[in-house]
Amino acid sequence: MKRRSILPWPCASALVLSLALSACGDRAAGEATTSAAAPSAANDQPAEDVPPATAPTPLTPAADALARMDGYGDLRLGMGAEEARKKLGPDATGKADEAGGCYYLQPGSKAQTPAFMIEGEKLVRYENHSDAGLNAPGGGKIGMSADEIRALYPGRIEQQPHKYVDDGQYWRIKDVAGGAGVLLFEVVGGKITAWRVGLAPQVDYVEGCS
Repeated sequence: MKRRSILPWPCASALVLSLALSACGDRAAGEATTSAAAPSAANDQPAEDVPPATAPTPLTPAADALARMDGYGDLRLGMGAEEARKKLGPDATGKADEAGGCYYLQPGSKAQTPAFMIEGEKLVRYENHSDAGLNAPGGGKIGMSADEIRALYPGRIEQQPHKYVDDGQYWRIKDVAGGAGVLLFEVVGGKITAWRVGLAPQVDYVEGCS
């Protein structure tokens, strides 16, 4: 009979214990290597301060600080004629042909400004027919294309036919803040030729005070 070699019990126990310790040591070494390779979550931020990311600021249309839907500079739509005259300065010109009639106030200086319509002894409208450098409320100005105006006032334009020009229109824009002021552009040949701001019905007078 062939005899098998069997280790005595104490020797076998020692061998098993030795193999177990060896395996535990190999595993601990592997975990230490992995821990050294992976940075700690608490230390994954840069040492220096980094400013927080900010969303880009959207571009806003240029707008003259003086021209607003409720008035111009110190003048307010609906204010009394005498108060408006004082704010325009002692050299302001213009008067009604009859009490309560329609007329224009102009400052005495040669500075280019809008013309200010008075009716019923109140400021009811101001208008610009020539100054391409003067912005209307919201950024529109004389010389701009119709497409540029649509981009500045999206979804707000009410189009009406021009009274005298076949390819002309009046573009009427209400105050988004809910005020009574209305901005009106004259569009001829796809370009802005004039604009005005006023109260209804005076803002819609096609021939001014005529």
